[in-house]
Amino acid sequence: MPNLSSLVSIALGGLLFVGLKKMLDFWSGQKRGPYPPGPKPKFLIGNALDFPMTGAGHHFMEVGAQLQSGLVYLNVLGNHILFINKKSVADDLLEKRAKIYSGRPQLAATLAMGWDTTNVSLMDYGDNWRRHRKVSQQHLNKRKTKSYEPIQKRHLHKMLHRLLHSPEDFWQHSEVLSTAIIMDIMYGYQIDRLDDPANAAALKMLELGLPLVMPGGALMNVLPFLRHLPAWIPGNSAGKAVKECEFWTREMLRIPLEDLAKRMKEGTATYSIVSECWEKKGTADADLEAESVLYGVTWTMYAAAMETTVSSTTCFFYTMLMHPEFQRKAQAEIDKIVGTNRLPTFEDRPSLPYIEAIYREVMRYAPPLYIGLPHASREDDWYDGYFIPKGTTVFANLWAMTHDETIYRDANAFNPERFFDERGELNDDDQILAYGFGRRVCVGKYVASATLWITIVSILACFNIEKAKDEYGNDIEVNDEYIDFGLTISEGARKLVEDAMVGEGK
Repeated sequence: MPNLSSLVSIALGGLLFVGLKKMLDFWSGQKRGPYPPGPKPKFLIGNALDFPMTGAGHHFMEVGAQLQSGLVYLNVLGNHILFINKKSVADDLLEKRAKIYSGRPQLAATLAMGWDTTNVSLMDYGDNWRRHRKVSQQHLNKRKTKSYEPIQKRHLHKMLHRLLHSPEDFWQHSEVLSTAIIMDIMYGYQIDRLDDPANAAALKMLELGLPLVMPGGALMNVLPFLRHLPAWIPGNSAGKAVKECEFWTREMLRIPLEDLAKRMKEGTATYSIVSECWEKKGTADADLEAESVLYGVTWTMYAAAMETTVSSTTCFFYTMLMHPEFQRKAQAEIDKIVGTNRLPTFEDRPSLPYIEAIYREVMRYAPPLYIGLPHASREDDWYDGYFIPKGTTVFANLWAMTHDETIYRDANAFNPERFFDERGELNDDDQILAYGFGRRVCVGKYVASATLWITIVSILACFNIEKAKDEYGNDIEVNDEYIDFGLTISEGARKLVEDAMVGEGK
């Protein structure tokens, strides 16, 4: 076994070799044409020091403004990185040239954890991705998603009941809601608490794995040879996290699968996507490939739900707390259209434009994953006179696009009424950028949209979101780091929530 000093020498030698090679590639690429505007790179390390560990969306929005460019280019140790700050440019590249920009960068951490072959969102463009995408669309298309509404409604009613009794735990309730819906749809697996074994395993998986695939998350993503270093080497925290993440990924899949197998044997299983697939085994309709693909689809949806639905629900609570005037207008619309004798349903959505505007504004004001998941260029390309090399990592800077003052006046303010035209009708700005672009649009967007909308309208129908009070009855002020609030509910709304739980058999 090599000693520590030998391994360090190998690592440093590899670092120097890779750095020099990639810088030579960078300089040779400049002969093909100028790269897009960006900070001036430093010798050997390029723009490594220009890449912030946090707040990349806002940072590169500012850099783009200084450069007066919708594109910001960086070279990090020879790795080409491009930020798209303008939606018009994203449409040109990620939509109209989707054939070129539908790839995903194959990060060393992703490969080490096996996520490149199981997570649809992180797979590179190719046959495996097409198989997963096809199966995903069969079960998550707009028409099929309608059949999941009873599942969403049942878990939403449970959340309302939890909010009724412990509003201070709103974040946990939001998390349970989003994961419970996904696990129920996929497996018929029931999650009613945050420390459920499957949920706990999935949370651990995301806690360990997501930081490794984010920009600046792991040095091995810049210097791929580092993934082969033993996990026991001092300082190799990424290597240790990879090993642990592999374990928790297997656990997250194993627990609900074993539970489903047990329930099917007992004859107590309810409908789910995986149970439907299992029931076809041995029949002419069996699709064994689809079965294996579904396991990857499951945790892809789980990860997406955790990163989108939970953060957007938290943003909704925050913005309603800070803007009671919009909250009151939304509640007035619900009272007028839905009334006070029942809870809102999915069928009410077309009749509630103000709620739709709040949904759009929540997704614009604080889009989950500010810079989205990265695309990768699959061949050399030129845009607006600039050269974009094959293998460039391309980020759609959602923060910059949704806070573009040329499109959204006073973009840093929360204002759902920006989505109404001069006639008081919803305008046609209905594209939710958080769901992605081109061929990499989120396959679960219909489930996510329906879940978030029914959550927003139901909470507004039942509760008033107000600032919490201290022991002297004074308002507790809210800041961006900490949210504390109170919920009040009328007796009529309380009865609706309790009756809904009785109707669900609880």
